[in-house]
Amino acid sequence: MSASEPEASIVVCPRGPLLVRGDFEILDAAGQPVPRTRGTVALCRCGASAVKPYCDGSHKLNGFEKNS
Repeated sequence: MSASEPEASIVVCPRGPLLVRGDFEILDAAGQPVPRTRGTVALCRCGASAVKPYCDGSHKLNGFEKNS
């Protein structure tokens, strides 16, 4: 972790994605880094996103209800 970036934090959005902020790396199933261009990303929890692992707002259309 660099001195300029905060420790990673994860916020569970009610009926929405996981917001991840800070210094972190996302790896795919093969262990390869997933590219990201932002310091904060929204990760899909509903499984319907067309841009997994990132959220595309599909949870709003499919009635996703998981709160935690």
